Amino acid sequence: MSEQLGFSTRAVHAGFDPDPQTGAVNVPIYASSTFAQDGVGGMRGGYEYARTGNPTRTALEANLAALESGTYGRAFASGMAATDCAIRANLRPGDHMVIPNDAYGGTFRLIDKVFTQWGIEYSVAPVSDVDAVAAAMRPNTKLVWVETPTNPLLNVGDIAALAQVAHAGGAKLVVDNTFASPYLQQPLLLGADIVLHSTTKYLGGHSDVVGGALITNDQELDTKFAFLQNGAGAVPGPMDAFLTMRGIKTLALRMDRHCDNAETIAEFLTNHPKIAQVIYPGLPEHPGHTVAQKQMRRFGGMISVRVHGGKEEALEFCSKTKIFTLAESLGGVESLIEHPGAMTHASTAGSALEVPADLVRLSVGIEDISDLLADIEQALS
Repeated sequence: MSEQLGFSTRAVHAGFDPDPQTGAVNVPIYASSTFAQDGVGGMRGGYEYARTGNPTRTALEANLAALESGTYGRAFASGMAATDCAIRANLRPGDHMVIPNDAYGGTFRLIDKVFTQWGIEYSVAPVSDVDAVAAAMRPNTKLVWVETPTNPLLNVGDIAALAQVAHAGGAKLVVDNTFASPYLQQPLLLGADIVLHSTTKYLGGHSDVVGGALITNDQELDTKFAFLQNGAGAVPGPMDAFLTMRGIKTLALRMDRHCDNAETIAEFLTNHPKIAQVIYPGLPEHPGHTVAQKQMRRFGGMISVRVHGGKEEALEFCSKTKIFTLAESLGGVESLIEHPGAMTHASTAGSALEVPADLVRLSVGIEDISDLLADIEQALS
């Protein structure tokens, strides 16, 4: 679908036209594990077996590519399956990658506990410091892995500058765009080679489906992704693909509400006596505010705070909210609260990526802002 069309138009229509037989405006859920062939090797529409390809999944993949202004999209059973594919498609034993010094705990766990066993080396560097990333590069660096904003410390990396660093060193730049979503940020347009999503989060948007995605403009990379997608088999089912597409249709509307609420809550918490620090790219005092203004439409629905009193006060804050649900994950319509050090980032304990014990992460939902503010106030009182 033409990139000249607006984002919301692409979100609603890309990947599927009304069914020519029935006129159905939603993509059908092709719940078939296999497809009849017109003679040996005579596939109808290119489908033979659902691990290799499914029409519902194909529609989602085309939609995802359109949203990121990319050419090729591949959908996976989870964000971690997509992460695994991106690494295996690009690295071999003896190769090196650079990762954020505050990367998502699951990403770090996979690299540190699994890929190092197969001879993959890694270094950590703050994504907000282009010079530090450049200094972490080695002759055998093949991949620079970036989250921006990062999870959970919401640091911001200059994607265009980091792409230059990666390419100068002969490496590919991967941007995990989960926190921003394609509505707020499109890394391929800024020079990234690969965009990764946990579609579980803002893209699905309703905490009812798990998935992942890789998007690129590089045909050779997409061929590698397709081989691993089929060969390893970590693919979403047709219902997963359908639910993700359904969520995507309202992505722009939801993201604006997430951002509205997060901006108000960030300002409120900045002046709260129980909060030592508010970390949100939309605040002028955030070190990455200027870069975020340059490359993002708005600043997102994620806020992290450091609580006066340390870990115990942070845990108490998490335990006392009533509308903010204590739960892992993020990006759904409902507001969530968590303690990263004990939950999503527990795997980083004792490493260079260990998160502060007084840190609390908020995934701000789309509820009425007055109710969210009142819930935070009573939890901190």
